Amino acid sequence: MTRLERLQAALERPLLVTDSANVRYLSGFRSSNAALLVEPQTVRLCTDSRYTAAARLLPGIEVVDIGRDLYGGLAELLEGEVGFEPDSVTVASFEKLRSGGASLVAFSGLVERLRAVKDEGELEAIRRAAEVTSRAYERLASEPFAGRREVDLAWRMRELFHQLGSEEEAFATIVASGPNGAFPHAEPGERVVQEGDFVLIDAGAVVDGYCADCTRTFACGEPPAELRRAYEVCLAAQEAGVAAVRAGALAREVDAAARDLIEASKFAGRFGHGLGHGVGVEVHEAPSLRAAAGDVRLEAGNVVTIEPGIYLEGLGGVRIEDLLIVTEGGAEVLTSSSKQLTIVG
Repeated sequence: MTRLERLQAALERPLLVTDSANVRYLSGFRSSNAALLVEPQTVRLCTDSRYTAAARLLPGIEVVDIGRDLYGGLAELLEGEVGFEPDSVTVASFEKLRSGGASLVAFSGLVERLRAVKDEGELEAIRRAAEVTSRAYERLASEPFAGRREVDLAWRMRELFHQLGSEEEAFATIVASGPNGAFPHAEPGERVVQEGDFVLIDAGAVVDGYCADCTRTFACGEPPAELRRAYEVCLAAQEAGVAAVRAGALAREVDAAARDLIEASKFAGRFGHGLGHGVGVEVHEAPSLRAAAGDVRLEAGNVVTIEPGIYLEGLGGVRIEDLLIVTEGGAEVLTSSSKQLTIVG
């Protein structure tokens, strides 16, 4: 059963798919101005003349040229009761859609739930993206860090990705040195890496449209004892989280396996974000591994991160992240660069 057929089988009414990642997942088509109207027996791809020739190469999909005003054109096309994706439609676009008289019903997460379980082709692409990412980390770790700006290290990671076969970055590489490491989503800046710094790097390659995500924390020379201890605790928590991953496990219990270890240490309260998230055509997808995940259970074929962190204001931070495929008996760890504390020059 194809992805579109799986979606059609789950529909009670037509669904308008406007999220670009969902359009690409279902049809393989990339465009800055396209939507899919999916009905039980038919699929129409709505776009404008810039993309219609390419769209007509898609098998089993009718192409409709509705002009550059996507939502204005859709308003004239839709009729009756139609589902839509509220997370990808602005208020202004919603007003255009309903101006044609269709009855719009919000449906969140329908395609995203399909995306959460990867097929073998998707898994192979993610494996290759993880391999590129791991090799880039290994090469970067062999270079000196001291005296280089955070932005220089981020640029070097992009260069390595390009050299190793990545299509692009899955997201803007994070490089946070010294005190900046205490900010989980720090942006690389002009700060120069100094002796004794921890340097947190979060990056991911893209291969065949699928993302990887991996974080490693390096020490530039000998770090302060407090940071070294934080690294030891974070690594133990990360390994506990990895060990808890398997099909059927509750996402919140996987989060707890890592979080409880940190909370029982002197670094209680220093790990504020969720333990992990799904990865696929986007770097943040379902499922979410966090304390508030409710009754979400992992399924075989999910691809998730395990990434606990400890953040010490004014001193630095550590985060260790692997990318995993959930299996019936546990997990296949895809990111292979060393997680032991690596001392760089």
